[in-house]
Amino acid sequence: MALKRLGHLSHLDADPHECALWVLLKKTCSADRAVRQQAVQELAQNHHWQDYQYQTAAQVIDQRTAVALARIPNVDLRFFLPPPPLPHSEDDISIEDGLRQLLASLPQSEVDQCVQYFTSLALRESSQSLASQRGGLWCFGGNGLPYAQSLTSTPSEKVETFCLQALVQHSKVHSHCDHIVANGGLQLLQRVYQLRRDSPKIQCNIVRIIGNLALNERLHTAIVQSGWVSVLAEMIQSPYIMQASLAARALANLDREAVRQKYQDGVYILHPQCRTKQPIKADVLFVHGLLGAAFKTWRQKDLDETEDDKVEGVREDYTECWPKSWLAADCPNLRILSVEYDTHLSDWKAKCPAENQRKSLAYRSQELLRKLKDAGVGERPVVWVAHSMGGLLVKKMLLDASKDPDLSPLIKNTKGILFYSVPHHGTFMAGYSVNVRYLLFPSIEVKELCRDSPALRDLNENFLNITKEQEFKVLSFAETLPTSIGPMLKMLHPDVDVDHLNICKPEKKDSFLYKRTLQFIQDALGGQRIK
Repeated sequence: MALKRLGHLSHLDADPHECALWVLLKKTCSADRAVRQQAVQELAQNHHWQDYQYQTAAQVIDQRTAVALARIPNVDLRFFLPPPPLPHSEDDISIEDGLRQLLASLPQSEVDQCVQYFTSLALRESSQSLASQRGGLWCFGGNGLPYAQSLTSTPSEKVETFCLQALVQHSKVHSHCDHIVANGGLQLLQRVYQLRRDSPKIQCNIVRIIGNLALNERLHTAIVQSGWVSVLAEMIQSPYIMQASLAARALANLDREAVRQKYQDGVYILHPQCRTKQPIKADVLFVHGLLGAAFKTWRQKDLDETEDDKVEGVREDYTECWPKSWLAADCPNLRILSVEYDTHLSDWKAKCPAENQRKSLAYRSQELLRKLKDAGVGERPVVWVAHSMGGLLVKKMLLDASKDPDLSPLIKNTKGILFYSVPHHGTFMAGYSVNVRYLLFPSIEVKELCRDSPALRDLNENFLNITKEQEFKVLSFAETLPTSIGPMLKMLHPDVDVDHLNICKPEKKDSFLYKRTLQFIQDALGGQRIK
């Protein structure tokens, strides 16, 4: 209704900026998609608005426009209505109790065993927490909170974190998302988010849940109405890569106006994280290895704290993730993705006893192929970049894709594969794992890395056959310095003068590792600068 005011504005008494604002607001409701998108860009780029005009826009814009504005780089946060106010009577105990009640309300039958496991543990720990707060002893039993011995935060916050981890698992189940929303989950999570602003871990788990819920378009209105767009718009501008990337994923899943792909849990957009007018010419996909992660594996090499002042300039340029900071700047027309999956050197560290069947290369390959297909990987030229066991996973995915007609575009569009210290023939590490206390019970990942494993031999031979057929470009780096993984355990491979963990972490942008990586990506994609 407010937009009808536009027709009554007088050219004699209306402020020109006021008139321009209403013109743009009306255009955001146009039936023409291109007109809508241009109006959003102009709204975000015009810096003449007054506070009351931002407030007017925040009250008038529709759901589609709010999400679009949140995905404009460095947009003014005054465009967004704040989250609904929190009830005054709520406290930490009621929040914990609310999380427990939400978990208890979710279906438990016919779901993944690990979802059941996480839920039962969270409910048990929550019950013990409530009992202790009412006078009982604080007790963690069995396979309870693995971080319970730490005294760095309050017990209630630890239980909240555990409950949220269980909700993350539930939010991956399509049918459970409706139950989470119907049982007040969006409002409860908003309350926890606002009251735990001093806990990045809790906030990241919450936004991870919102990103999973946003995969379901029928829930978008509920997500927006419960105040999440303003939260995500603020978080995507965070200087911390984890927070910004989680928010970018959630907003991309909400932005059906401009984004056709869906980003499943564990698939992160490193670039472009916001809307862009630049056409995307190719995808570069980063896959970490054992004990790695979507961001920390690809950070710049840590500098020696004892170095003198001459390295201060380098330290100021330190990046948490060089694909996001350096590669995106050198090749802005790339879409850069990083995937994450859990890996463990020992089964002692596995959180779910049913996880073993899920940790094999075969299982992870099928799981990631499904996620990458949803993200549109394979629809344009692709270059893979993998570290350690991640390289074996990439080879397995390409072999599996070669046998699936639905995934044939992924094979045809793969242009290059870059391996950082990948144990193509296995490693002695797997043999050592049974002889050292640190690796008392080797996990499936480690067993699959055994030197001269028949499965690895077949994997490598079949992969070489595919590379010859498809003419992939392949570059493989290997380290020369030994790497210490734990007591009594070191690994050694020849080639580059770095260790296993740092071989994928260039020291600076003009280092050999980064320059050679950039050159390989450009050559694989046709020898042109992707700019």
